[in-house]
Amino acid sequence: MPLPTIEWIGDAGGHARIIEQTLLPRELKYLDLATIEEVWDAIKRLAIRGAPAIGVAAAFGIVLGLKTSRAADASRFDADVLRAADYLASSRPTAVNLFWALERMKRRAAAVRELPLSQAREALLDEARTILAEDRRICRALGEVGAPLVPEGGSVLTHCNAGGLATADYGTALAVLFRARELGRNFRVFVDETRPLLQGARLTAWELLQAGIPATLICDSAAGMVMRDRGVRAVFVGADRIACNGDTANKIGTYSVSVLAKAHGIPFYVVAPASTFDLSLADGSSIPIEERDPSEVTAGFGARTAPEGIDVFNPAFDVTPRAHIAAIVTEKGLIERPDAARIASVLGK
Repeated sequence: MPLPTIEWIGDAGGHARIIEQTLLPRELKYLDLATIEEVWDAIKRLAIRGAPAIGVAAAFGIVLGLKTSRAADASRFDADVLRAADYLASSRPTAVNLFWALERMKRRAAAVRELPLSQAREALLDEARTILAEDRRICRALGEVGAPLVPEGGSVLTHCNAGGLATADYGTALAVLFRARELGRNFRVFVDETRPLLQGARLTAWELLQAGIPATLICDSAAGMVMRDRGVRAVFVGADRIACNGDTANKIGTYSVSVLAKAHGIPFYVVAPASTFDLSLADGSSIPIEERDPSEVTAGFGARTAPEGIDVFNPAFDVTPRAHIAAIVTEKGLIERPDAARIASVLGK
């Protein structure tokens, strides 16, 4: 059982607890979040990250946002919920699970708006805990669906971190690898370091070592050579948002990995829960791409590596076109050669 990335401590007057991911792998530390502002800050600065985990954090954030509410009637309660949701939505723009969880919490709030405030907050905490429990079940289902895709005796490559640290349990892309390992499959994982914040080096490498899965860390720029020369037979990545046609946003560099995989004839798999699909978007061109602080590139982790005054373009995500994706692994089944019709068929929408 992986360490809990996020959990709730106590009753509706309690707080959220997360693993402080910016300190890994040097230090494993838990951070208590007792206010909505602390949740917003944790999401913004990547103390908690990964689309499913962000969704759970946002749900808990709504509960914390109502901690100081003095709403005396339903309309005031509605206003407090909306204010909290809008504030949390401003933390990061790309991961659709954030907005999915906030919409779900708003629907639950609308159903309990006539209850006394204390009971309404309890109901919202129950909903947030349900979102967390559902994510745990989904992680296991993703592993079951995707494990047969892991090649026996071969190597796979992954980019960024899509393990337990990105979710409430086993992860998405790494859930596939964890389950394959549990089933006795032998394989090696090449781990892209994932510039500029090194989620692969700091987080994925750490998780795979904890699980006893053979892993080799590589520079992002070595991926092409490794695909050609080191027997890579599949690529597994997570996703932060998937458009109606299958175009997929994930951590910056994923698109480049997909191009390399296509050039080498290697199947490229995206692993994500149904909540990551944004069926309101026809294709990936409409997915909002977050741009982050230039200092992450010029002075990452406090060490300056670029001259003062240089212009910087620092997108956090890029979009992989569906034509590069062999299949999308979801808890509802495998979507091979994804397009709008196949996605709708598997998701049941």
